[in-house]
Amino acid sequence: MRVEYFIARRYLRSKRQMRFINIIMLVSVIGITVGVAALVIVLSVFNGFNSVVTNVLVGFDPHIRIEAARGTAFACPPAMLQRIEADPRVAALAPYLASKALLMTPRVNRVVLVRGVVDSTIGRVSGVSRSTILGEFRFDDREEESGIVLGLTLADRLGATVGSEITVVSPVGVDAVLTQFATPRTRRCVVVGIYDSNNKDYDAHYAYLSMETARALFEMPDQVSGIEVRLHSIRDAEPVKQAIGPILGPAYRVSTWYDLHRDLYSVMKIERWTAYIILCLIVGVATFNVLGSLTMGVIEKRRDIGILKALGATRKSITRVFMFEGILVGVLGTVAGILVGLTVCYLQIEYHLFPLDPSVYIIPAIPVEVRSSDFLAVSLASMLLSTLASLYPARRAARLMPVEAIRWE
Repeated sequence: MRVEYFIARRYLRSKRQMRFINIIMLVSVIGITVGVAALVIVLSVFNGFNSVVTNVLVGFDPHIRIEAARGTAFACPPAMLQRIEADPRVAALAPYLASKALLMTPRVNRVVLVRGVVDSTIGRVSGVSRSTILGEFRFDDREEESGIVLGLTLADRLGATVGSEITVVSPVGVDAVLTQFATPRTRRCVVVGIYDSNNKDYDAHYAYLSMETARALFEMPDQVSGIEVRLHSIRDAEPVKQAIGPILGPAYRVSTWYDLHRDLYSVMKIERWTAYIILCLIVGVATFNVLGSLTMGVIEKRRDIGILKALGATRKSITRVFMFEGILVGVLGTVAGILVGLTVCYLQIEYHLFPLDPSVYIIPAIPVEVRSSDFLAVSLASMLLSTLASLYPARRAARLMPVEAIRWE
């Protein structure tokens, strides 16, 4: 064991120190503990909300979406699908057709985004079929009518239930309707299912038709609006995007699940960093107490410093003594704060100490997700601030002249 560390530990546990200094040192440890615990808890809550948002969005959206770089539709030959499926990281893919349309009921009309999909393959790339809470996600089209699946919020606004009839009006040829005596292209549909994705934006603005009905309604017999791709692991989204982008060429735009909601995740990242910086100030305030207590300790230990220097201790040795003392305070506060934060996170996960109203929120309690990277970031910030706070009093102690320190002793 180094002599400097031994002396620093003795100073920290010494009962001969001034009682006021001991109190300040204790306050410093408590302050660092509170700051570190707050950082761990808040970052874990941010992780929890991030995971909830990602699960909701990715449960509805694909891992990768391929669209035309220009225009709203493109031809999708089988060879193109085969090139994408050749990547072993791809689990499934499915083309879709999307366009705005007017949904008409006897009571109300709504403009929504209608998507044409294949009901037998949509479940492989999207969780919308698994989110169907009324009826089923199966169209069973007939000559005189087609099946349609609505979001829960949209169905409520239209006053529709399973079995209700809805007229879908296509935007194709609307200009001819306005300038000539012509009828718009329409299709009578029956609601066969209602889904709840836990996202009101999706539930209020998306309706699903069969691919055949959508092609006829929007007059796109051999084109699609995009291709949705599901991967074996969501972590492969960016590498797969980089791999298939050059294969498809510049005529296509490849977007990952993160790209589809980049603005939302950017805001969440800014909030996370803001909270991290603000809560680090709590640790910073606590380290000011470390600086004050060590400075007062240097004044009290002038005689000891003088004797150590007279015995041959160098400036570096004296600096290390008080640096080690400040670092020990930081270590105690950091370890205690991590234990407190981890305990609170565990209790929240297991016992829901802070519940939420299930009728308002989609989760029963504040979500928490503990990540080892957060513990590393918090520990580094805490120890860095403690080290910086110890630097000034340690250098001040090293500058003391031994003759001046022990002259009047």
